[in-house]
Amino acid sequence: MVPSPSRTIGLVALVLAPVLALGTACSAAGPHRADGDPASPSASAGGAGSGAPRQVRLPAADAEFDYQLDDPYPPAGKVRAVSRDRTAEPADGLYNICYVNAFQTQPGEAVTWWEKRHPDLLLKDDGGDPVTDEDWDEPLLDISTPARRAALMDIVGPWIDGCATAGYDAVEPDNLDSYERSDGKLTSRHAAAFARLLADRAHDRHLAVAQKNTSDLLPQRKRIGFDFAVVEECARYQECADFDDAYDGRIFDIEYVSKDFTAACRSWGESLSVTLRDRDVRPAGTEGHVRKSC
Repeated sequence: MVPSPSRTIGLVALVLAPVLALGTACSAAGPHRADGDPASPSASAGGAGSGAPRQVRLPAADAEFDYQLDDPYPPAGKVRAVSRDRTAEPADGLYNICYVNAFQTQPGEAVTWWEKRHPDLLLKDDGGDPVTDEDWDEPLLDISTPARRAALMDIVGPWIDGCATAGYDAVEPDNLDSYERSDGKLTSRHAAAFARLLADRAHDRHLAVAQKNTSDLLPQRKRIGFDFAVVEECARYQECADFDDAYDGRIFDIEYVSKDFTAACRSWGESLSVTLRDRDVRPAGTEGHVRKSC
């Protein structure tokens, strides 16, 4: 699958990454619950070792969606759900999904921070160099052992806590499929094990959890604890039916090519939330910004 444009997060995220990694929450804001709430009633959810079920708020299957992973901007009038980077504030009155790059680092300054503070948590090749997602210049995190996964949760866990404190409804842990770029150093089992820890942390904070792409893990979705899906180009890769069967329409599909968007709307527009975005997910009002829905 093509690299996710959701890794193109703005400089603010890179600058704040060291601070947030030490446990500082996102900007605080009250929970957003508007009249005419498009989301479904709360539902029980639980991840690994969850004990008693906890209540999370699920998105509506037909909620119009906007993917705002660069600078946030006021959503269009019909939008009822939005995904934003964890350093941004939620959109008032909407169903808000908090983007967290959980399986890879951010590029740039964030890489230096990881190399200085947690070099042992970066996945290394046989020569001792970081294994990197070359398309986005993002080193992969080492989720290969229980000890490393636990250490990573000490960093990523507080990011999820910050999403809850800020008033988000759900979390979107990105790069679940990083094992496919690991040169064989990681497996889907490692990804599922770490995802289960992330889901449990999110459910503890009453956040729903989105499965991000990675159709290979659909059979494990319930064991991991995923509640809905955020999928890129499911029409292009002919995966919409698989995700629809798994999540009963609670899917936000983002297409980046007009013909794929048209095909998705024709086949799935009545049952899934389909959005066309530019690959750089540029803010509204900037050159190259594209956003349509069906």
